[in-house]
Amino acid sequence: MFDAKYYFDFQYCPFPRIFDGLQYVWQAIPKIKDVLSANLKPGIHPSAKISQHTFIGEQVQIGPDTVIQHGAVIMGPAIIGAGVEIRSSAFLRPDVIVGDKAVLGNSCEFKNCLLHREANVPHFAYVGDSILGYRAHLGAGVKISNVKLTMETVLVKGEKGVIDTGLIKFGAILGDVTDIGCNSVLNPGTLVGPHSIVYPNSSWRGVLPASHIAKLRQSFEVVQRKE
Repeated sequence: MFDAKYYFDFQYCPFPRIFDGLQYVWQAIPKIKDVLSANLKPGIHPSAKISQHTFIGEQVQIGPDTVIQHGAVIMGPAIIGAGVEIRSSAFLRPDVIVGDKAVLGNSCEFKNCLLHREANVPHFAYVGDSILGYRAHLGAGVKISNVKLTMETVLVKGEKGVIDTGLIKFGAILGDVTDIGCNSVLNPGTLVGPHSIVYPNSSWRGVLPASHIAKLRQSFEVVQRKE
């Protein structure tokens, strides 16, 4: 269940070989930096549309037809694919790989992450030390927490017991065509299988299998307002 093939169709991954030889899908997260080092060719494609009010670091590669709006910051190292939309005030910290036609939204922050083709993070989100699959979508305000408050290594509960990932920083693995509802928090070491959904306003921890829904149930009391 923790094999990368369970979560992703590799044809949509910018660098599918990042998963070669791995026992667990999260072992690709520390390899993002190495993939960038081996493949980064700094430069901006002539067809890209870049607002003059942006900051783009020296170690940044931007593909054709990508649009980067006013106020965006791309520190680098980063590889940005073709047809990507990076909206106003997006903040890309070091070690970010973005697949073709992905959306990185206004006031969203990214660091040490891999986004597959058409991943969609449109509004006010944080994505750190994570991998988002093809057409994975984060609703407005989703935060991927990537470090435990105790600063201990992140544990994942599997079918055969608890696995110590060995990672201090590990946010989430979101499979292809997953959807995370608005204002949810994904706690460190979250894994969401492909075609699964997490309801809005959830604080989700652990493993959600493919094609499942994590439903948050709330109760309300409605009373007469006193004048």
